[in-house]
Amino acid sequence: MSSATAVHPSETLRRRPDARRRLLPEGHAIRSRVADISRLEAFSDAVFAFALTLLVVSLEVPRSYDELIHTMRNFIGFAASFAALIWIWFQHYSYFRRYGLSDPPTIVLNAILLFVVLLYVYPLKFLTTFVFDQLLDPASAAPLSPRQSSDLVLIYSGGYVAVFLVFLLMHLYAYRQRHALHLNRLELFDTRYAIESNVINVAVGAASMALAAVGAPSAVAGLVYLALGPIRAIHGARSGRRRRSLEPR
Repeated sequence: MSSATAVHPSETLRRRPDARRRLLPEGHAIRSRVADISRLEAFSDAVFAFALTLLVVSLEVPRSYDELIHTMRNFIGFAASFAALIWIWFQHYSYFRRYGLSDPPTIVLNAILLFVVLLYVYPLKFLTTFVFDQLLDPASAAPLSPRQSSDLVLIYSGGYVAVFLVFLLMHLYAYRQRHALHLNRLELFDTRYAIESNVINVAVGAASMALAAVGAPSAVAGLVYLALGPIRAIHGARSGRRRRSLEPR
């Protein structure tokens, strides 16, 4: 295993004088700080793979046409859950490619993230299946009382907030290590952008939780997530203009 993936990046730079030039080239481009997959990333990928396995629609082959149609209908909810986990995995992948951290604080935060992902696989699957059943075939949807529907939104939002709160803490920690990581201006900007984006994600999830907690209809609490698209789009557009001014000509 490469030493760059086994120790803190600053330790690597101290041990190998040419490492900064080879791993962190000059300029303002985003740079990958690892060449090989670390044990921490490999373990995390295995956990994400296991979580995706738990989302499988059915382990049994349909024995009738009706069972086939029912299974195919559930694939829509499966696709939504799959996309959500892939989004989380990509955020995780980008973080470790960009910063290459594997010190104790990162390990602890990563363990919390993986714990939350595994804990909320089934609530995520249940929610997406319930929502699409309500849209496509209300008669087959699981019967839930209004209170149970609000509790379901509360459970999902709790997991959503927990995931992006961990990502927020991870990026805050990377920002604290900016001198050891030798982050350039563009990387500093992108780190701050990631922090702001995760604050938005946490705020939207917290708003949904608050509405569900005070007894608002589940539809109202769930529709809060529709605000995430416009807010993130405006934030991304404004940040994109500032980012372009930092890019090398």
